[in-house]
Amino acid sequence: MAGQQRILVIKLSALGDFVQAMGPFAAIRRHHPGARITLLTTKPFLGLAEQCPYFDEVWVDSRPRPWEVAGLMRLRKLLRSVKFDMVYDLQTSDRSSSYFHLMGDPPWSGIANNCDFPHANPDRDLMHTIERQAEQLVMAGIAETPPADLSWMTADIARFGLPLRYALLVAGGAPHRPFKRWPAECFAATARHMAGLGIVPVLLGTADDDEPIRVITGACRMARSLCGQTSFADIAVLARHAVGAVGNDTGPMHLIAAAGCPAVVLFSSESDPALCAPRGAVAVLRRDDLGNLPVDAVLAALSEGPATLREPPVAA
Repeated sequence: MAGQQRILVIKLSALGDFVQAMGPFAAIRRHHPGARITLLTTKPFLGLAEQCPYFDEVWVDSRPRPWEVAGLMRLRKLLRSVKFDMVYDLQTSDRSSSYFHLMGDPPWSGIANNCDFPHANPDRDLMHTIERQAEQLVMAGIAETPPADLSWMTADIARFGLPLRYALLVAGGAPHRPFKRWPAECFAATARHMAGLGIVPVLLGTADDDEPIRVITGACRMARSLCGQTSFADIAVLARHAVGAVGNDTGPMHLIAAAGCPAVVLFSSESDPALCAPRGAVAVLRRDDLGNLPVDAVLAALSEGPATLREPPVAA
């Protein structure tokens, strides 16, 4: 369309950060209602991004290394193929900031040197991701950022054959960060407690989480493993209908919390909930060493406060 404004949004990774950018995505779309908005992201989030109602097209950044000259030239050609009227860098990393100059210094919101709309707060790295991004957008002229809304995410979860009362357990996490994991035996004890209440524990994860999944299913006969069987949309819809969730500080817990599920999220010294905790009906429990977090503390969080197990939501 002639004269249509062109907007680029940059959000490369990771899942938790992507979920926490849903509010900013919505704010940018609302601020530029008639614009053609492009998202630059990475391959793992392509499907999720294409389902988002906020973007007209999605580009994949292959993230070439500095010495991969051919890849850098392809990326430069892609980024310069459109004269963008505004770029919102929600990744705000060294990599994404370098694209400012790669693109020829377009109007830019972020932290790139000499950009037009810098997030000029020297304490930005001490802010929670959600407040940090909202403040960045204020400095670019977008006054309000709504909470994440995942109501547009749909999936047919009937294929899993789950009962009315089930809870989600996320016992895994990034393989290279084992200290972010609560011991599998503790998840097993939590699963047995849920089973005693007539709640089926449903285990989510990937192939990297096979070991804790096997420990839990071996200790709790009622537990159901959906390891490796769920898409991002599946997780959101499962969360929408679950009575609650318990999990480590990992991406799926951000998706679960943003979908409205009461959740207990477990943090070690490896990450700071003040900077990145999921938002919603969430109870955060933290120990420097998660091996020192007693099961009773998690069960208490499930019986009182924002993460209290609920009755199954009524189907629409």
